[in-house]
Amino acid sequence: MSTGSGADSAPAPKSTHDTAAAGSTRRGTFSSLAIRNYRLFFSGAIVSNIGTWMARITQDWLVLQITGSSVAVGITTAMQFLPMLLFGLYGGVIADRFAKRSILFVTQSAMGLGGLFLAAMTLSGHVQVWHVYVTAFFTGLVTVVDNPTRQSFVSEMVGPDQVRNAVSLNSANFQSARLVGPAVAGGVMAAVGPGWAFLANGLSFLAPLAGLALMRTAELRPTKLAPRGKGQLREGLDYVSKRPELIWPIVLVGFVGTFGFNFPIWLSAFAHDVFHGGSGMYGLFNSLMAIGSLIGALLAARRGTTRLRLLAGAAGLFAIIEVAAAMAPGMVLFVALLLPIGVLGLTVNVTANASVQMATDPEMRGRVMSLFMMVFTGGTPLGGPLFGWLTDEYGVRVSLALGGLICAVASLGVGLMLARAANLRLKVDLRRGRRHLEFVPREQLATAA
Repeated sequence: MSTGSGADSAPAPKSTHDTAAAGSTRRGTFSSLAIRNYRLFFSGAIVSNIGTWMARITQDWLVLQITGSSVAVGITTAMQFLPMLLFGLYGGVIADRFAKRSILFVTQSAMGLGGLFLAAMTLSGHVQVWHVYVTAFFTGLVTVVDNPTRQSFVSEMVGPDQVRNAVSLNSANFQSARLVGPAVAGGVMAAVGPGWAFLANGLSFLAPLAGLALMRTAELRPTKLAPRGKGQLREGLDYVSKRPELIWPIVLVGFVGTFGFNFPIWLSAFAHDVFHGGSGMYGLFNSLMAIGSLIGALLAARRGTTRLRLLAGAAGLFAIIEVAAAMAPGMVLFVALLLPIGVLGLTVNVTANASVQMATDPEMRGRVMSLFMMVFTGGTPLGGPLFGWLTDEYGVRVSLALGGLICAVASLGVGLMLARAANLRLKVDLRRGRRHLEFVPREQLATAA
């Protein structure tokens, strides 16, 4: 269960520059865990998330070992995220139309069965690359519905005052599992083979299913279900297109997700081709990024507000450090840069996610979040094969640097568009003792002139 985030609250004030959540008073880093239903959800999710990360690391390394091709790893990633690109918006319609807890019983069971299938193929010695592709595509199909449903369901458990905290804790949950999963996967693969890692993933989904079954339904805050009707997809797109505080964060995460988050390709290639290590080194790289991401998630959980300027700034720094990592001459510097990449990548994800949710009316949240996830992860079928080809043809350093440069340009462009939408302009003051660059209201700039 990839922990996402959701919100079911009264519409927050829409600001084109800063988006503040309801109940912005700090209540502690782990305040959402005081709610029993959310504790059950959180506990089940961390078990299945560890299994999910074990499967991700194992499948990427297995494909690389079978084929010796980074393109094949990119295709595997693309197959997993292609359904989101093709059908992502329909998942939001389903999430808004049906009871979310019931949907999650179905989707989590299906994901478990997918993991068990791949385990059976691998343990029997009959696994081929196309088995991995089929399983990845099936998992992607289930995720189309699971992702917006799960994110919206979080809000039904915690209520409006705890939405931001729950968003951040969900990310911390996922990144904690990312820290443990690769290390466990590396040990399991070295000790008994990849099939047992896939088996562990399939069985791990029993934990979230148990959590859903034990919840007290009377304590949930279900959203009013959308009635069956025509034009619901178009309604969601029209809703987003008229709100710059929604569309520009979604555009930015689309660029970052497509061009900046191809880490299965880059990290496996750095481990295999640049530093000539094995699966243990690949797992180490993923664990180090997870440490940074976990730090970013915990910092986000303590943050009282969600500001769009933080989103643009974090995306810009994320891109710059990616370029620096691409040029790192040795392993020590490369490893050191993985931590801030993890922190900033997670900050971009959480900030964009919370900003979009808190600026969206509850009855539209499933469709808006499905668009968010479609854009964020749906670009992977394009970016995965592209950057896999670049890695094979020109080397992983060129591939990673190009991805970082594209994200840097996108963060600058989106930052300027957000400032324009908020009626802000960039003020340049080169005098000593003054802030040299800052965004100020247009009226203030005119007065100063």
